[in-house]
Amino acid sequence: MLNFKKFFRELFDDEQGQGLVEYALILFLVAVAVIAILILLGPQIGSVFSAITAGLS
Repeated sequence: MLNFKKFFRELFDDEQGQGLVEYALILFLVAVAVIAILILLGPQIGSVFSAITAGLS
């Protein structure tokens, strides 16, 4: 006879995909941080490049 309690315990105690989920969360948080930094510093970075191109021409 199939032991459902053992089957479900083994099914839900498997932590194989846990590392992948953690890496995905870290990647998502880093992407959000980079986007936030680019939004905040974007105009300043653009003015620096504009000054550089104006100086070259």
